[in-house]
Amino acid sequence: QVQLVESGGGLVQAGGSLRLSCAASGRTFSTLSMGWFRQAPGKEREFVAAITRSGGRKAYADSVKGRFTISRDNAKNTVYLQMNSLKPEDTAVYYCAANPIAMAVTDNEYDYWGQGTQVTVFA
Repeated sequence: QVQLVESGGGLVQAGGSLRLSCAASGRTFSTLSMGWFRQAPGKEREFVAAITRSGGRKAYADSVKGRFTISRDNAKNTVYLQMNSLKPEDTAVYYCAANPIAMAVTDNEYDYWGQGTQVTVFA
């Protein structure tokens, strides 16, 4: 069983930055592909970013490309999401997820989920 704990959310003005962290335990972290998803009120959960086990490949949603960066530190069992140039439409609960098979961009391919961290961007 994998446990995931997100942190780093908060309230930020548009144009600002936040860095989310997700600490994993329960399984060798380097065997897990990781992803970030978000869910805004009244909307379905959507893909944000994903990274392979080694960190060698990354994928981003078009809406965040060029503004968000996913990275990981396998020595610290942690995946990060650096969010720059934040917009009010980025407001959502952000979730990290783990997939022991391969990097994926759809939520149904992830087996493990964190509890989420709220990000609120005001104009």
